[in-house]
Amino acid sequence: MALAKITQVAGTAVHVPGSDIDTDRIIPARFMKCVTFDGLGEYAFYDVRYDKDGKLTGHPLDDPRFKGASILLSGTNFGCGSSREHAPQALYRFGFRAVIAQSFAEIFFGNCTTLGIPCVMASAEDIAKAAAAVEANPQLAVTVDVANSRVNYGDESFEVTIPTTAHEALTSGKWDPIAELLEAKDAIHERMTALGFAA
Repeated sequence: MALAKITQVAGTAVHVPGSDIDTDRIIPARFMKCVTFDGLGEYAFYDVRYDKDGKLTGHPLDDPRFKGASILLSGTNFGCGSSREHAPQALYRFGFRAVIAQSFAEIFFGNCTTLGIPCVMASAEDIAKAAAAVEANPQLAVTVDVANSRVNYGDESFEVTIPTTAHEALTSGKWDPIAELLEAKDAIHERMTALGFAA
């Protein structure tokens, strides 16, 4: 079955301010001892959401006003640090389906793309304006228009950038290379047999 074409992501948003938010902050290493990624969502940003006694710190992700937000707004160099795939997996399982930031670490960006999470880049001014609008109205509908490289919210809109390869992969439904290989396994087997390589 073909992958879904991701041409836009619509939902509500939450702003997690800061630059150089690394993968260890997104998912602390001690929570990576897992067989599957399924339960990682509850540990997203754990060490900044909870204090040493396990009490909530008032992080934006725990603000009831932003419950269910599927679009994350942040700053520069988002997802830097180690190349752990667990970071985008944790964000996905927390419920995020798109990230808007000023810039992204390259490996994190690639890992998000193969999960079908568009990571789009915008100016600090546009992000600050959108964050203020979301703060004023947490239920404000936000749309990341991947196909047209724009973000729309309320009566406002701004341009975003996304590398051509990621843009094409997402909008054509070819964002997961492993799924593509599995889907083409019969054709691959036939071709390998014809060439004399298949067992």
